[in-house]
Amino acid sequence: MQTRRTILAATSALLAAPRVVGAQPAAARTLRFVPQTDLTVLDPVFNTATVTLTHGGMVFDTLYGMDADYNLQPQMVAGHVVENDGLQWTLTLRDGLRFHDGEPVRGRDCVASIRRWGARDMFGQELLAAIDELSAPDDRTIRFRLKRPFPLLARALGKVTAPMPAMMPERLALTDPSRPVPEIIGSGPFRFNTAERVSGVRVVYDRFERYVPRPEGTPSRTAGPKVAHFDRVEWHVLPDYATAAAALQQNEVDWVEFAPNDLLPILRRARNVAVKVTEDSSVSILRLNHLHPPFDNPAIRRALLGALDQAAYMTATFGDDRNLWRSGVGVFVPNTPMANDAGLAVLEGPRDYEKARQDIFAAGYKGEKVVVLQPMDLPTLKAMSEVAVDMLRRVGMNVEPFAADWGSVVQRRGSREPVERGGWSVFPSSFSAAGLLDPVANLGLRANGARAWFGWPDSPDLERLRQEWMAAPDVAAQQAKAREIQTQFFQDLPYYPIGEFFRVTAHQRNLVDMPVGLTTFTGIRRT
Repeated sequence: MQTRRTILAATSALLAAPRVVGAQPAAARTLRFVPQTDLTVLDPVFNTATVTLTHGGMVFDTLYGMDADYNLQPQMVAGHVVENDGLQWTLTLRDGLRFHDGEPVRGRDCVASIRRWGARDMFGQELLAAIDELSAPDDRTIRFRLKRPFPLLARALGKVTAPMPAMMPERLALTDPSRPVPEIIGSGPFRFNTAERVSGVRVVYDRFERYVPRPEGTPSRTAGPKVAHFDRVEWHVLPDYATAAAALQQNEVDWVEFAPNDLLPILRRARNVAVKVTEDSSVSILRLNHLHPPFDNPAIRRALLGALDQAAYMTATFGDDRNLWRSGVGVFVPNTPMANDAGLAVLEGPRDYEKARQDIFAAGYKGEKVVVLQPMDLPTLKAMSEVAVDMLRRVGMNVEPFAADWGSVVQRRGSREPVERGGWSVFPSSFSAAGLLDPVANLGLRANGARAWFGWPDSPDLERLRQEWMAAPDVAAQQAKAREIQTQFFQDLPYYPIGEFFRVTAHQRNLVDMPVGLTTFTGIRRT
C-alpha cells in the first residue's frame, strides 16, 4: 500500500541512487535486466525457484513449447507419431540442434534428460511410471513404449513450470538427480557466461550464435521461433526496489521484472518508462510442514481456515487496486475449465480469530513453536509472511519468524528436521497460473509423502483422485473429478491458497515485443 514514507524513500533513491552500470549508455544490443531476486541455484531441474526457471529458459530448451492459449507446440522436435492405440510415441528431433559446447543434440541426450527430470518432477514421475521402455533408436529419434496410454505426454515435456524439462548433454543428464549438474550447458538461445557471474551482483548471458529457431509458427510464450535480438543480457541484482526504479528512470537498466505497488505512481510518471500488468497470473500460497507439529494434525490445519483472509494477504502485498489481484481462490486458476467453488464457502464472510483460536486448541494445539520462513529480499513474499505471522499470533500460536535472504530460506525449507533442529513450519510461495490449470502439473497438490514438494503432505485420497482425473475420458468428466479434488483438498490442506495476483513489470519504452506473462528474453527488440 502506498505511503508518504515510501514515496519519500523512492524519491530519495532517484536522487542518490548509485550508478549500477557506469555512466556511458549501454550498447544497443545489450539488455540490462533486474530480476526479482539473485540467482543462487543454476540447475533448473534441481530447483523449483522461479528465478532459476527464468534462467533455465534462456540457457536450455524443451522438446515442446506452450503458447499463449496453453496449447502445446513442437519446439525441439520436428513432430511426433502416436501408434499402437496410444502405447507408442515416436518423437523426431529437428535439424540443426546443438549444445553450447558444440556437440549436436542427440536422442540419447534427451532420453537421459527426461529420466533425470522425471525423477524430480511430479508430472515427470507420472510419465516415467507409465513408460515400459524409453529409448533412442538413432540420433534424431526418441521412442516411448508405454504400459498404458498417456495422452498428456507432450504436455509433460513442454510444461512451463518448475522443475523445467530441460534437455542437456547426456554426460550432464547422468548426474544424480539429488545433486545439481556441475556445468551449465544447454541448447537454448543464450549461453551462460560463467566467467562474468558475480554472486549477488551480476549474471551474464551471451547470444548462442549457432542456435536455430523453429522456421515456422508465431512466437508465443515458450512456443514458436525463439529469436534473440540482443547479443548480451545482463542481470543486475538490485534487492532494493527503490534503487531498481531509480536505475530504470535514469536509463541505467532496461527492464525491472517486478515493479512493486508502492512505486507504480512514480514509474508511471516517467516519460521513458512503460508500466504493464502482465496477462498471466500467479496464485500465492502458504505451504505447511506436514511432518511435525502443529501442522501434522489435519484438524489444526482445518481449524486455521477460520482465520484465513485472502484479501488481507493480497492487500498487504499489492495494495487496494482489485485489478491487480483477486480473492476467492481455490486449487485451480479462476475462470479456467477446472475451476469450481467446492469448499470455498469456508473462506467467505468475516474472519473470527477468537473462534479459530478455540478451534485450534480444541483440535490439539499444545503451544508448539511455529517457525515462519520470511524472505527479506523478496518484497511480495516478505509481505505475505508478515500477514501470516500476524494471523498465527492472533489465534494464539507460538510464532517465531525466520527472517533471512531468499537463498537462506531456500536452504532451510529443504530441512525435514523439527523446528528445534533447524526445520520450519510455514513458508509463502507462488505458483504460475500455467501450473494450476489442472491437478497434474500442480506442484503443491501432489501428496505422495516423502516424494512430495517441500512440506511433504501424504494423502492417498488426493493421489487417487489425481489418477482418476488423468483417466477421465472427456472435459466434463475431468471437471467433475476436479470438483472432488477441491473438496478433498479442503479436508487435507497440503497448503493454503491466499489469492491470485497479476505481476506488474516496468521497462524502457523503446523495448517492444515484450513477453506475455512468463519472463523470457527472445523476441524482445529495441526500437
